[in-house]
Amino acid sequence: MNLPLANAKTRLMALGLALAIAAPAQAEIEKGRVLMESHKFEEAMAEFLPAARSGNADAEELIGVMYAMGLGVERDDERAFEWYLRASMKGHPGAQSGVGWYFEVGRGTAVDLVRAYLWYGLSAIGGDPDAAISIEEVAKKMTAEQIRRAEVLINDYRPWMYPFR
Repeated sequence: MNLPLANAKTRLMALGLALAIAAPAQAEIEKGRVLMESHKFEEAMAEFLPAARSGNADAEELIGVMYAMGLGVERDDERAFEWYLRASMKGHPGAQSGVGWYFEVGRGTAVDLVRAYLWYGLSAIGGDPDAAISIEEVAKKMTAEQIRRAEVLINDYRPWMYPFR
């Protein structure tokens, strides 16, 4: 068999398998969103957890929202922060803004303006339209040295998290 053709077939099979695995998780997430909108928070959580445990960033971020707002669970800033952080490390821009905010105000974690700027910056790179405003606001509270340190961290994360941006 022609080796390049075999490699192409293997890649297509892998892509098909990945899509087959992702489709049920996306369906769980969409069902969970509908349940959240209907204020059926416990049922929504039951939809999100399997996808989140499989590493789905959208599900992780939504669980973070639920803990942040006390939707169907007791409000818990530390748990919200941790769920947002999991999604953030996978490049979820909304969760990255959430982590930035938690670092900025010190809920669920200590205040750390350098890390707030870092996560807002990554969120902006990821396409969150509100992140630029958040960067401007947190920068007003920072020294030039803190901003420089945050920019160094952004440049460390960028090629790993957003290699094509």
